[in-house]
Amino acid sequence: MMETGGVVTYYRAMNQPLNPTPDAVPPEPTTAADRSGALEEQIRHLMVAAEHELSLAPEGLDELGLIRALQRPPWELLGEVRFDSPEALYPVHFLLFHALYRLRDELARDGRLMHISPLRITLKASTVIAGEGVPDRADALRAFYLDLSHYRLPDDAIHRMMDDFWAGRQRPAQPAPEALTEAAGELGFDAVPAHFETVRHRFRRAVMQAHPDRGGTTEQVQRLNHAFSILKTHYLANA
Repeated sequence: MMETGGVVTYYRAMNQPLNPTPDAVPPEPTTAADRSGALEEQIRHLMVAAEHELSLAPEGLDELGLIRALQRPPWELLGEVRFDSPEALYPVHFLLFHALYRLRDELARDGRLMHISPLRITLKASTVIAGEGVPDRADALRAFYLDLSHYRLPDDAIHRMMDDFWAGRQRPAQPAPEALTEAAGELGFDAVPAHFETVRHRFRRAVMQAHPDRGGTTEQVQRLNHAFSILKTHYLANA
């Protein structure tokens, strides 16, 4: 199992109580069954924590906001996330969305509706009882995220997925106008540029300047990545 810097893997949160004491640190898992059990425990912790945090946010949370909530006490289920590295970010994103889709199925049986996307994750009461997901594209996404074999992918497969995304094989919903305006402002634009390449160039330069090795902060890099993801979705939705 790889250490990603983002998912607190088997060697920490997957094997320890949420609030361990010095005498309560179990040994590292050594067998496939132990590792599978540790992963399932981590997923269950994520489901409990995500339900709690979303219940406290009537307007929902974006993926970045939920990740930050799960990094903070009392959860501390996720370690430092490298938003500038697709290979490091992917396992964090996948495991979180795996937990969310499982949680959505469980809550649907009780008449609670969860909407899942990187831009907005919401939890509301619903009069519709349906534990098998929703039709069409969302069902395909559910099937992908519920298949744990996708949790560990080689780097080239992750980059191919990103290339497929940009080729338009998946077309997300258009972000809200206020989200676009805020994202453009985060990258220093007065308005949303007409061309994606303009945004890409500005983003790369801004991330280099904000990198902690150059005097910036992780918080700055996270904000830039979040803004860039919103703008990417805008251009893809209008391609």
